[in-house]
This record gives sequence, C-alpha cells and structure tokens, in this order.
Amino acid sequence: MEELQDFLKEKKYKKIKFQVLKTQHLLIIAKINGVKGKFILDTGASTSCAGFESIERFLLNAEFSDTKAAGAGATGMETRLAKNNEIQLGRWKDDKFHLIVFDMSHVNEALKQYKTKPVDGIIGADILLKGEAIIDYSSQYLYLK
Repeated sequence: MEELQDFLKEKKYKKIKFQVLKTQHLLIIAKINGVKGKFILDTGASTSCAGFESIERFLLNAEFSDTKAAGAGATGMETRLAKNNEIQLGRWKDDKFHLIVFDMSHVNEALKQYKTKPVDGIIGADILLKGEAIIDYSSQYLYLK
C-alpha cells in the first residue's frame, strides 16, 4: 500500500486517517470554522450535514430552508442551510463549504444502541467529489486533492 500512498502524494493528495466503528461506520475528525468535531464519512450521503445542536458550536450562520431532508430511516425533516463555512480534514481545506443542518437525533440514537458515542454530523459526497476522494479501506485512510 505504500506504493498507493507515494503515488497519491505525488498527485498532491492529502492523507486523512479514519476509524471504523463497531457499527461499521467510518468516523473522521473534521474542523468546521476552526472547531473540531466527529463526523461519519458517508459515501451515500449526497450532502454534508450537522445537527441543530451544532449551530453555536461550529459558529454556523444557519438560514431557514424550504428543503426537506431524508435519509437514514427518516424523511421530511426540517433543515437549515449554513453557507460559506471553512472545513478542514487533516491538511485538506475548503472555505466555501455549505452544510445542511437538521435533527440528527435518529442517527445518534442508532449509534447509542451500539454503545457508540454520538457524532456531530456527516461528511457526504459533496466533499468527496470536490476533493476527488480516494478511500483506502484496508489502511483506513481518506485521500483528498
């Protein structure tokens, strides 16, 4: 696997460690507006998001939205949109990061059933696409360009 790491380093990819939880979710640490949080790395989530309780913590300017969220067993959830935030995953950064804010209690309740600590949000395909992501499951690294 060192060949992969060397190749991606040459291509200017940044390497970010993740952890596999008991639930088989991928846990990654991210900074939103300079504040660290725990996020699930979810290739099936179209947009990155955080819970309502994270608005103050991550200094989000969350505006009301007419869009309804769906996923992880819940539909029709009220949302807010927080535009132009800074996200940092390892050494990879983006300062035009938009985040959907909604009630994540159903996600954290599911994690709690497995005695897993709650998360602040989900890193979705929007970031993975923007960073031209490569996920190395065997070494537990995410690479973003």
